[in-house]
Amino acid sequence: MAKWTAFPHAGDYTFDAASLKKSWARLHQGDCEPLPKDADVLQAWVLFHNGDFQKAFDAGIKAGGDGITVANKAASMYATYLETKEKTKLDLFMEVAARAEAQQKDDPKNANAWYWQAYALGRYSQGISVAKALAQGLGTKVKNSLEQAIKLSPRHADAHIALAAFHAEVIDKVGSLIGGMTYGAKKDIGLTLYKDALKLHPGSAIGMIEYANGMVMLEGDKKMKEATRLYEQAAASKPLDATERLDVEMAKAELED
Repeated sequence: MAKWTAFPHAGDYTFDAASLKKSWARLHQGDCEPLPKDADVLQAWVLFHNGDFQKAFDAGIKAGGDGITVANKAASMYATYLETKEKTKLDLFMEVAARAEAQQKDDPKNANAWYWQAYALGRYSQGISVAKALAQGLGTKVKNSLEQAIKLSPRHADAHIALAAFHAEVIDKVGSLIGGMTYGAKKDIGLTLYKDALKLHPGSAIGMIEYANGMVMLEGDKKMKEATRLYEQAAASKPLDATERLDVEMAKAELED
């Protein structure tokens, strides 16, 4: 595997197993991933939270089992924020989706097996164009997987955000009539899901960013001021780990544009 682009703030986050355990509930408020019992899996998460995404990925794959989740999250976050080559990014997302689908078969009650498949397919869809992805049937797969993730883990804030984004993206691209009839996308459901996500994880910078984007997609420019306020809140958040730092920096960059 080619060397991944390094997290630009290497060394700023220095979790070890003990400190990660103490911060676990807060760091995993979004994805509800249980604290691993396996020391190797926990160590993979240490690498992930410190921003060493490639090592976290490798360690997760090597550990297997629940380690697949950290591998998928590491690859997904890396592809979303740090990979610059579009083809590499899309390939990473499709690999995550395939691994997550295999994980579902081994562990069907693992909410994050469903979530990471959906997340990866959703990002892949954005990469190739949502309209093209819908034509390939990916939209239904994303929606079904996210609904399953929420069914298995009702407090999974990140799955609520992703499902809200599905509703927003579909309506934005094909309109509410076709979106509703063909894909089950509804404006009111999308907005409710965003709000529910932020109730479940009020401090989520990515939740604020996605809600801001979705709000404008679903309700138009009249919501621009409110969306900007959400971006400002996200930019003012204090990140606890590498991924949160990337979320906050994305919000800051958007405000500067």
